[in-house]
Amino acid sequence: MSLKWTDTFDIAQELYDTHTEVDPRYIRFTDLHRWVTELEGFDDQPDHSNEKILEAIQMAWIDEAGLN
Repeated sequence: MSLKWTDTFDIAQELYDTHTEVDPRYIRFTDLHRWVTELEGFDDQPDHSNEKILEAIQMAWIDEAGLN
């Protein structure tokens, strides 16, 4: 599967599965950006993200983890 920045929920699910030790409520966007770009199947330009996109991914990850 090819992931783009706009695939918020798919990215969140992958991060939840990949970074099980991380509480997404307390992540830095710099770490989140790096983890997204390192995901297998991520196929988008690293510089096409912004704070709004990263925040949406973080919120979806929090939902996926059941922490809301």
